[in-house]
Amino acid sequence: MSGSSRVDVALKFERLETVISCWGRDSRGMVVLPPEANLPDGTEVRVEPVAPKTLAERLKDVIGTVHGGPPDGAENHDHYIHGTPKK
Repeated sequence: MSGSSRVDVALKFERLETVISCWGRDSRGMVVLPPEANLPDGTEVRVEPVAPKTLAERLKDVIGTVHGGPPDGAENHDHYIHGTPKK
């Protein structure tokens, strides 16, 4: 991965019979863990990339929050935003 790429990864650490989940980030090809992970040097871990969120998942908190717009706003949004002819 390039130095500017950042991908969320979910990590699970198995210590004896305990499984600890932790989030980290890829940074220039290395997984960077938060300080609270506190793993001894050389600890073996399994890294699984996390699927990126969809646009709807990222915008879920604002979807449907606009009120009072024109009744045909969804169908004719290009008209209201860019001035194109209505459909």
